[in-house]
Formats: sequence, structure tokens, C-alpha cells
Amino acid sequence: MAEDIGKEIALNNAVLLFGFEGDFDSLSTIAAKSAQEAKGKTIAFIWGNEKQDLKGLRSLQKITNQKRGGGREFVFILSCDGIISIGGGSGTLMEMAMAYQADIPTVALKNSGGWSKKLAGKFLDERKRLRIISAENATEAVKSVLKNINKRV
Repeated sequence: MAEDIGKEIALNNAVLLFGFEGDFDSLSTIAAKSAQEAKGKTIAFIWGNEKQDLKGLRSLQKITNQKRGGGREFVFILSCDGIISIGGGSGTLMEMAMAYQADIPTVALKNSGGWSKKLAGKFLDERKRLRIISAENATEAVKSVLKNINKRV
């Protein structure tokens, strides 16, 4: 799914922003590699205060000067026009909640498990600010997020 998301983002001339982990291939890193293979542009959000070896990725690097798991996510999420979530644990939940609070359109791949499955099609609270959009596949997810971004502009 991550590979398909990256490719679809590139094919739609959008830029993929992702949190680079460095010590393992996260889903977002896999999506970034796929986007680049499809000639897309990517921006890596880096925790810490220096550039990282991106292991073959040709991404611009945004140095956040923040700790891993506690700060970089704010800079990253608030830099996005829209979010697509795949699966997800506590970090994904935190990022989805930040996007919700900031009224950033969020699409969740409902058949990917984790928080994406649990929250697809739902609101995060009784204020019902912005429903988390449910998508079945990468094409639907990218089209949905782009459509909802364009509604905001």
C-alpha cells in the first residue's frame, strides 16, 4: 500500500512529505522511495539537528531540531496540506489527532489495520470538526485527499 500511495502522489504532481526514521524502512520511507521512482518530489522531516544519510533517497531535508517521537511530528504535520494514513500505532494516532485539531484533511486506508482501520470514516470527538475520510486503495486515497485540500484553498 505504501508503494502505491507514493506512486499515486507522484503521478498527481503532488509532493510527498514524510518523517524519515533512518534506522528502519518505515511505511512513509517506502512511499517516498516509490514516489521518487515515479519521478515525484519528496521532503524528509528529520529529527535532531543535522542532515541524515537518506540511504539513497534524493529528498530535500527539513531539519526540525526536535526529538524523535516528541516534537518533529508537530513541524511535520503542520507543514502538510493533507494526510494519508496507513495502519498505524501511537505515532500515527498522534499525527491524526494533530491534523484533526488543525483542520487538515486526513484520509485513512481502512483495510490497512491499526488506527487507520479504527478511525476511517469517523470524527475524533463530539465537535465533529472534520471527518477522517475512508479509502479502499491508494488511488482513492490520493484523489480524496487532493479533492479535500482543494476545497480548503
